Amino acid sequence: MMNFETLKQYLNLAKELSFDGVRDFIKSGKSQTFAPGEYLIEEGSTNKDLFFMQKGIVRSHITNEKGIEITMNLWWEEDIVTNADIHLHNTPSRYCYVAIETTKTISIDSDILEEIISQNNPLKGHQKEFFLYQLKEQSERIESFILMTPEERYIDFIESYPEIINRVKDKYIANILGITPESLSRIRKRITSRNR
Repeated sequence: MMNFETLKQYLNLAKELSFDGVRDFIKSGKSQTFAPGEYLIEEGSTNKDLFFMQKGIVRSHITNEKGIEITMNLWWEEDIVTNADIHLHNTPSRYCYVAIETTKTISIDSDILEEIISQNNPLKGHQKEFFLYQLKEQSERIESFILMTPEERYIDFIESYPEIINRVKDKYIANILGITPESLSRIRKRITSRNR
């Protein structure tokens, strides 16, 4: 369910759209539900849709040379999921994007969204904000690997994203933190023993 803050953001965004922009956005947006294990975007896909997350969790992963899936990122309510490779490099996706719980989205083809944005100048600022936010997130993640210990990364993760800790498997969290599930278990035991 959409919270009040999200509703306000959508209403503010809609105020900046022309009537035609609102009509095109509504007409082009597709409501979709993905079952756990169902792919939004598969490896090798040239899908250009943007998925506005309403409910659920999506995991992106890549398969390494040993055939092991490595979780790269997680998205949940109010996030936007898209095929970064097609947008940044104009190449097919290296990653798979899969629902790990029942996931509801509204999707729109990025070419259609670009057309709507090009006809609504105020939206160009939001587009820039979105890309700057993504850059900030990636920069902070890289810095955490350089400046923080695995335990500090874990503490930062659970403090930053408490709403998903119990919704995803430990191995996915461990991948995101760049550690093994066994290391994650040891970190949790150390924290628990210190807090007794």
